[in-house]
Amino acid sequence: MSFNSFSFILIFLPVVLIIWYGLNYFEKRKLADLSLIAASLVLYGIFSTNFVIILLISCIGTFGITKLMTKYEGASKAFLATGIIGNLLLLGYFKYTNFFLTNIFAVLGKELSELKIILPIGISFYVFSQIAFLIDLYRYSKGTDNRESFDMESVSLSEYILYITYFPKIIQGPIALPGEMISQFRSAEKRKPSAENFRKGIELFTIGLSKKVLLGDNLSKIADYGFQYTYYMDTLTGLLVLISYSLQLYFDFSGYCDMAEGVSMMLGIELPRNFNSPYKAISVRNLWQRWHMTLTRFFVRYVYIPLGGSKKGKLRTALNVLIVFVLSGFWHGAGWTYICWGLVMGIMVVFDDLGIIATKGDIKKHYLLREKPMFIIPQKIGQILTYIIFLVSLVFFRSQNMTYALQYFKQLFIPTWPGFMYKTSAVLDIPENYLATTATNLYAKNMTNMVYLVSWIILLIISFIVIRSKNAKEIVDSGATSKRFTAFLVILFVWSFISLSQVSTFIYFQF
Repeated sequence: MSFNSFSFILIFLPVVLIIWYGLNYFEKRKLADLSLIAASLVLYGIFSTNFVIILLISCIGTFGITKLMTKYEGASKAFLATGIIGNLLLLGYFKYTNFFLTNIFAVLGKELSELKIILPIGISFYVFSQIAFLIDLYRYSKGTDNRESFDMESVSLSEYILYITYFPKIIQGPIALPGEMISQFRSAEKRKPSAENFRKGIELFTIGLSKKVLLGDNLSKIADYGFQYTYYMDTLTGLLVLISYSLQLYFDFSGYCDMAEGVSMMLGIELPRNFNSPYKAISVRNLWQRWHMTLTRFFVRYVYIPLGGSKKGKLRTALNVLIVFVLSGFWHGAGWTYICWGLVMGIMVVFDDLGIIATKGDIKKHYLLREKPMFIIPQKIGQILTYIIFLVSLVFFRSQNMTYALQYFKQLFIPTWPGFMYKTSAVLDIPENYLATTATNLYAKNMTNMVYLVSWIILLIISFIVIRSKNAKEIVDSGATSKRFTAFLVILFVWSFISLSQVSTFIYFQF
């Protein structure tokens, strides 16, 4: 069950809210926590009951290791390593087994049929959450990390499972830290209904739903078709398909983040921000401070800093950055295309850090090669260059394999015009185009393809207008409650709700 479904909006969410606040009103806090765990497992279990079994075994096993860490402090490092390795092996088996076996057999000159291993939804997210808990507990027990605002050693099994399984975040993130969530679950104030939280939650959910359903899902039709027929793509169509995919990816993930934050806000719990207008970024480094922010934080906190960060010399700093981004690419998918994408992003961040070119407003105190940047460019130019770099990198991210990626680059940079644009735009046979296509079929049949093409261009224009405007969090935090704004939200919700029948899956479910 997804957030963008009739059953979630009409049944699941209202029932969960009533039970949660009802039990907390009668001060049945333990039962309220258990009800939220049950709701999370039900939502997760709709995808597969086997996924729930794997999740619970993983949670109970990791929690058991945390208790051994606390009880036997002398061996806590060994238990920490056991917990981290165990979680990585779990992730590795389900996500990377076929990748490694296929490549090993390819080196040996043999072919291997892929094993039928079904990847549990959200496994990358809850595995990283468990690793975060293990490391933070170890640091807390050793007194090397005082950022946690609660006693980590006193966390109960139910609190731990609630932290891992909390349904607004388990399937697609954010990757929240223990202190961000468990301290809120323990707060009596957070369990009281708040009109302000409900207002913000409903507004966030509505905006997120509309971005996903009205923009992201329609753009996905173009992107899926274009990347499927890479070999037939002409240059201009290939460029527009790539732009469409970049916008689909943006609205899909941005929409989910808004909905997740909105649902959690209705429950009185604030999720860490995970998306902050990344296409307004003025450098590649700045982009990764805005896109999937909690994943970036995870790699910085648990990989980059332990590797030495920027404290072991300039060459080591650059290497650490590349390691983080290659791992990030591999986290996104078991394929060479994802690894190449991560490497490209890492190289561009290192280039930002060299100090050759910097964007005004994004100037660091120290660079790897220079104290001050050699060239400083305006922010607008920095934004455009950043978007173009990210756009080109998405060829690796979206292509089926390296062969298709290289072919896509060929189609982009060797000008061709076989006229594939009309065929591509024709996939926008959506309800919004019904009146226009019906009229043209009756009175100007040869203009039907033009209707689809114009609707594609309009969709792209609207998408860029939305991206350049205030994001959902900024709109909601501004407290705009005018009648016009309320009416606009109602129209968005009704339009999105009607469009749910043609809904698609969130992209990040596969990660």
